[in-house]
Amino acid sequence: MIPSKNLEKQIIQNFSTFVFHEESSYFIRILVFILTLMLGVTIGVLVIVWLERKISAAIQQRIGPEYAGPLGIIQSLADGVKLFSKETIIPSQGNSSLFNIGPVLVIIPVFLSYLVIPFEYNIILANLGIGVFFWIAISSVVPLGLLMSGYGSNNKYSFLGGLRAAAQSISYEIPLALSVLSVALQLSNSLSTVDIVEAQSKYGFWSWNVWRQPIGFLVFSISSLAECERLPFDLPEAEEELVAGYQTEYSGIKFALFYLASYLNLLVSSLFVTILYLGGWHFPIPFFSNPIHPEWNSFMDEIIYITNIIVGITITIAKAYSFLFICIMTRWTLPRIRIDQLLNLGWKFLLPIALGNLLLTASLQVLLL
Repeated sequence: MIPSKNLEKQIIQNFSTFVFHEESSYFIRILVFILTLMLGVTIGVLVIVWLERKISAAIQQRIGPEYAGPLGIIQSLADGVKLFSKETIIPSQGNSSLFNIGPVLVIIPVFLSYLVIPFEYNIILANLGIGVFFWIAISSVVPLGLLMSGYGSNNKYSFLGGLRAAAQSISYEIPLALSVLSVALQLSNSLSTVDIVEAQSKYGFWSWNVWRQPIGFLVFSISSLAECERLPFDLPEAEEELVAGYQTEYSGIKFALFYLASYLNLLVSSLFVTILYLGGWHFPIPFFSNPIHPEWNSFMDEIIYITNIIVGITITIAKAYSFLFICIMTRWTLPRIRIDQLLNLGWKFLLPIALGNLLLTASLQVLLL
């Protein structure tokens, strides 16, 4: 009996050790994926900043960044190092807790948004069934961080900028959600980002939702620009009126977090435009599309599978940066609107249009049943 008990104890210990190693390896794998995504996204933001400076220079007949690396490519990295090395100053009469928590509350939800973004069929950290609304829900936390930053700064310009950010976000989140709901209701019957992309995969670019939901595409594009606080919708930090808005009292790494969050949010919006309306990772011409799940019976199948992943990621990023180019051109072309015009556009125009588009979509669905 004793040897059998020792054998059982040894089996249990071996099994426990095996389970522990499996859980540890799974945790390490997830951590590596998250760190890789954060590194890739940060590099993408540096590229966006460089592109914006070069495009704006071309629009205004300037040269732009030139000396920091080839074509000034590492100018953004140099700016980041400079900001991270500067002193952080806290207002003496401000609320230091709110002042310090604000930038963190702004940047963390933006990073969490990348959890539900598929760069290819299997290249996604969390394929949630409510992926799109997960993004909308956590994005609504960002104005709270901006409001806390403005209030904690003990500065009337900062506080007005925080109030404007909250009002702007509330005004444009509703049309944004309604346009997303129109896509999910009519075209994919799912809020999963992967399912939405797969619903656009049959006929190349003719399957893109932008042709079946042109009104929703326009509403989503304008609302996403307003959510990112980009010109002509950058009222929360209007320098002619509010010095720098909620960023007035910030310096060093905390200011860098606001700056990074702004461009991260712009990249998120461009990726969601790609996913919802531009076919995601699928090639515009159906002849060049490749199967998602190849057979694993030869070395060439593995090569084809890896090639499909690389091509899919490249197509997703190319579509996102194409939309980013339009956003950058818009910023350096249109003037800033007034706060009353901003709210009127959101509540009196975009909201009724998005609601009418949703009702029209639902009516067509009922008629086609």
